[in-house]
Amino acid sequence: MSVLDNIDDLDKDLVERYELIQERVACITEETTVSEVYRDFFTTTAKYLMFANSILDLVIDEEYTSKSLDELKAINDRNFCEIREGAYETSYTNPEYATSKCGNVYGKYLCELLTKLRTTFGYALQGRIEELVVMEELFVEIYNIFESEELSEEAIKDVVYWFESDYQDLFFDYQIRAIVDDSMDFYKKIVLNSDLEDLRYLYWYGLNVTENEIKIAKFLNSRSDKEIQDMADTCTEGFVRGFELGRKDLSKKNTVNIYYAIGFERVVRAVIDNLDKLGLKAIIRQSGVTTTDANKQYQFDHKFDQGLYLDKGLIDRKLTVAKVSFEKYKDMAAKLAGPIAIETFGEKPFTPVAKESTIKLSEKQQKLQASYQNSWVQLYHEYIKGDETSFTIIAYPIPEIGENFEDIFADTIKINTLDQELYGRIQTEIINALDKAEYVEVKGKGNNKTNIKVMMQSLNNPEKETLFENCLADVNIPVGEVFTSPRLTGTEGVLNVSEVYLNDLKYVDLTIEFKDGKITEYTCKNFEKEEDNKRFIKENLLYNHETLPIGEFAIGTNTTAYVIGKKYDIVYKLPILIVEKMGPHFAVGDTCYSFEEESKTYNPDGKEIVAKDNECSLLRDTDMEKAYFGCHTDITIPYEELLDISAYTKDGEKITIIEDGRFVLPGTEALNEAFEG
Repeated sequence: MSVLDNIDDLDKDLVERYELIQERVACITEETTVSEVYRDFFTTTAKYLMFANSILDLVIDEEYTSKSLDELKAINDRNFCEIREGAYETSYTNPEYATSKCGNVYGKYLCELLTKLRTTFGYALQGRIEELVVMEELFVEIYNIFESEELSEEAIKDVVYWFESDYQDLFFDYQIRAIVDDSMDFYKKIVLNSDLEDLRYLYWYGLNVTENEIKIAKFLNSRSDKEIQDMADTCTEGFVRGFELGRKDLSKKNTVNIYYAIGFERVVRAVIDNLDKLGLKAIIRQSGVTTTDANKQYQFDHKFDQGLYLDKGLIDRKLTVAKVSFEKYKDMAAKLAGPIAIETFGEKPFTPVAKESTIKLSEKQQKLQASYQNSWVQLYHEYIKGDETSFTIIAYPIPEIGENFEDIFADTIKINTLDQELYGRIQTEIINALDKAEYVEVKGKGNNKTNIKVMMQSLNNPEKETLFENCLADVNIPVGEVFTSPRLTGTEGVLNVSEVYLNDLKYVDLTIEFKDGKITEYTCKNFEKEEDNKRFIKENLLYNHETLPIGEFAIGTNTTAYVIGKKYDIVYKLPILIVEKMGPHFAVGDTCYSFEEESKTYNPDGKEIVAKDNECSLLRDTDMEKAYFGCHTDITIPYEELLDISAYTKDGEKITIIEDGRFVLPGTEALNEAFEG
């Protein structure tokens, strides 16, 4: 398989630049012109870049994919070895090690530089020569500063800053085109053209390959055609149902993004075939293909590397380039139907280590980053409109989950294919009760300190309207929740969870306080220092906003998923996609209907869902910065930590939905059968 078709600018000037930079990088491995303090960094980094160049040579000569399994594994290990646990402790990609060897100031810049340069392996595999060249030119430019008598933090920062600014056109344009252009098919060719029994293909992505990827590929290869087709049908049928329930016109669309984890290619191939029959082309985005992290601490350590150079000018530059690129590909963007995502779960929960040496955003930069994220989401929805698109997300376990992997996989399929009609009827009973409420109270039991009052929106016509969406297995698989956008004013109290896994990070004893629906205080017990706990939550849950509103209140009804999680002791390894169906949950950030508030949405019983706004999103016509936040994170209280969920009407009537972790509302008793079993 050749990637020559992916090389857009194979002209004489680019080839000459590549040959020159190759030679210069090779020379650096032998030179002694920089201070001995920094010499090892530049020598080892130059050798890494020579390794990336050797991969590009193999690709251009069409020799890479003919390598043996052992050879490909050796190449993969060479690329990822220094960031894997153990070796990471003495790697220049580790900020603690880099600063100990090269000093607090220059060590941070060199650590960030090497992390950036590690992308060259992927560029080489995809034949993206220009990106490879500009990265190596950056390395040489930084090296030249360390060679000279003009070495200073200001000189290094200036080079890095203008690199980030000048090459936004190259990198951002590619990123946006990859979202909407089905001709960007490097990964798609791997899925469709590979012999999936020959596991060498796993190494063609250029991503970290572990026993997870190898075992899941072998496992899925052992499944029958019918089992694979059933998994694919669950995805595509849910995707189509999302358009039908949202009364959106799928016939206007011609492309679908597919996200998946390496090893699931057999299922993805069947999904692509299903989409073809619907007249839809698959787009597999580079950022949409995932694998087991080589080291989650590495990812955590480099989350805010941009703090070295981020300012308003760079934010404005990024948004300008993004706008130009979206405008360039607007016709393609208008045809995108949305994503189908096949997620995985089962990795060991990760609790990060807080390091003094990591780069942190200043208060000003935090506000800039939060503003940028918000503006980016708004720009995305300007060209890929939420009221014209839909999505489907489903999740499966990976072998790392434990020795019961195959049983857990089978039970996950069971969870993903529960009787929608039964759940639809039961959830209608819950919705009918909640629609009578002025407010709902949720209380924890035992050590759980949850005690929160959630105000409901007004309902004018209960015969034709409802406040809650009856969520079945369409966009969010599996089945099992009812949710609404609560009124913020008057919503107050404490939300507490003993352990929760959010966005790949584990939180211990997470506690959040709300006033008028917005976060006022927060803490957890991940770290010894309270300042580290608060910073951890602000950076990773609040996304550097000073506060966030409650965008969603929901009650999960999938007791089967909960019992299966307890059966295998994997509750805290389950993804939020499943966990949110296993008890009441609150989402902080935007509502579930952001950017599509005006489109009409209906439950299966024909009632229109009218609670789609809150006091923040209503500001979208006057102040977009205050209307949206660019994030939405679900936090679930498990049934076992739950004392009571009760609705209170304006007349003072109390209607209890759940008591002591069990459903007690008449018509919901069938949900308790899973507990009894």
